[in-house]
Amino acid sequence: MQNVLNTLRALEEIAERQPIGVAELARALDLPKSSVQRSLLTLHEAGWIRPAAGTPTRWAVTAKALYVGRRATGELGLRDAAVPVMEELRRECGETVHLAVPEGERVVLIERLETSQPVRIVLPLGQDLPVHASANGKAILAAGPMEAWERQLAHALPEFTPATITDPDRLRAELAEVRGRGYATNGGEWRADVSAVAAAVIGMDGLPVASLSVNVPTSRMTAASGERFAAMVVVAAERLGGALGNHKSRANEGSC
Repeated sequence: MQNVLNTLRALEEIAERQPIGVAELARALDLPKSSVQRSLLTLHEAGWIRPAAGTPTRWAVTAKALYVGRRATGELGLRDAAVPVMEELRRECGETVHLAVPEGERVVLIERLETSQPVRIVLPLGQDLPVHASANGKAILAAGPMEAWERQLAHALPEFTPATITDPDRLRAELAEVRGRGYATNGGEWRADVSAVAAAVIGMDGLPVASLSVNVPTSRMTAASGERFAAMVVVAAERLGGALGNHKSRANEGSC
């Protein structure tokens, strides 16, 4: 049983730190290199990890982890419905479009369609997005129940850039504003070079099941383009909610 637990811990650590080598992984897990080597061999043979490109002594997770995660949470059906909506949104805005989902108290990127512009935002699928410092995170949190707000606000709010909101009262006020207008913004709050506009996708139970976002290098985001992207992403999120069977916009249900 301990070997199984060690292998699962190794997989989680690789996903968090990839690409990672044996020595670094052994230190992170506080395990002998020999034990880590056995775990890596098992994960490689099972198809969960692969040698990182150009660095055969370092490891990265394969798409199998993402596929299993999607199957576990029903995200394959969501993705099937989302991709056509995302493609239309990308055509309209000309920028990178992301699809993210709530997972416990996290928000995870599960699909992206990239812009053709040479300067672009590139995040790996499976990336955790900070709930309080990303447009996707704030859109999902604002559209959820007040209890979810307070759970998030009870945690420390890490500062990623000078623009990050770290004061609970300020974040609470912003979430109320996001809920009222139907979209969230991120002006370099997680990474200074990344700005975004996002809207929550509401499921049949009236709760957020995902969010769609338009993601732009901060240098290319203006007040005018932000308003234009906001209008587009709100419509796209409502379309996706309708495709998933929700025919009632949460915006019409009243404020909190």
